[in-house]
Amino acid sequence: MFKRLVLENTTAIVTIAAFLTAASIYAAVLWRALRMGRPQLDRLARMPLQEETRPASRHDAN
Repeated sequence: MFKRLVLENTTAIVTIAAFLTAASIYAAVLWRALRMGRPQLDRLARMPLQEETRPASRHDAN
């Protein structure tokens, strides 16, 4: 019975630690995004998201 109690406490601690880790990473990314300067915002706004590509040729057309 005591081993089960220790295991349940350990599971709760690991779960809370994982949540705190994920929440702190999310908060750090949010903080960095909110404090981003105007030059960096403009540079990221000009970043191309897709390259122009030609349509693929058909393999069954000879």
